[in-house]
Amino acid sequence: METRINEITNGIYRLSTFVPEIAPPAGFTFNQFLILGDEPLLFHTGLRRMFPLVRDAVSRLIPPDKLRWIAFGHYEADECGAMNEWLAVAPQAEVAHGQTGCLVSLNDMADRPPRVMQDGETIDLGKGKRVRYLDTPHIPHGWEAGVLYEEQTGTLLCGDLFTQLGDGPALTHRDVVGPAIAAEDLFEYSSLNPGMGTTIRGLAKLAPQTLALMHGPSFAGDGAAALRALADDYDQRVRHALADTQIAAFEYGRGDQLLAGLAATAA
Repeated sequence: METRINEITNGIYRLSTFVPEIAPPAGFTFNQFLILGDEPLLFHTGLRRMFPLVRDAVSRLIPPDKLRWIAFGHYEADECGAMNEWLAVAPQAEVAHGQTGCLVSLNDMADRPPRVMQDGETIDLGKGKRVRYLDTPHIPHGWEAGVLYEEQTGTLLCGDLFTQLGDGPALTHRDVVGPAIAAEDLFEYSSLNPGMGTTIRGLAKLAPQTLALMHGPSFAGDGAAALRALADDYDQRVRHALADTQIAAFEYGRGDQLLAGLAATAA
């Protein structure tokens, strides 16, 4: 395996490792993003076993011990498996995540106390770069899920949103919604819930110019339109899931209880 480096927008680098053994024959990419500044930030640490590859890639851009911030979408091995390895090589680095992730996992699992980020809070990285943390609970999965938005370049660091298969280009102007729908059909990785569409449309209001995908190529173009289309697909999936649940409940003679529960939720 090798980790390839590409600048996807000014001062933001994609570090990508392709693993052909996952979801063959298409394979699967694992991407991290390094944002340069006076206080460089790494979004996603990579799997613990990929740490040597990612560290060597980072070292071609900055000395690894100069890393200042470590962030990720949610607590999962491919997003933060090498968190403590990075804390060990970068003595000034801090993990930054939302309140839920810190309380539930990171206060205990990180070797140094994390920086607790409130929804909408920003970190100034210097040299014009500033990232805003946004809570997206259960979107696409994980109670503690969140994303980062780099304000200068209009880059949304999407985490697992728009996950797709294959080893495409580092940056594309082509459709990323269709491949994401295909990957959802295959993996069924999202935690479907009634708030999905609303949350993703909230991200669309940022009007991002670049979407930095953890699994797949980064996208340059109308990020708002792509997010709205993804939200529409999730809305449809949620409607179908609720309908299937209702049908199953009536088949097993529990329809009245389900309707009462749905009415109570709506109230």
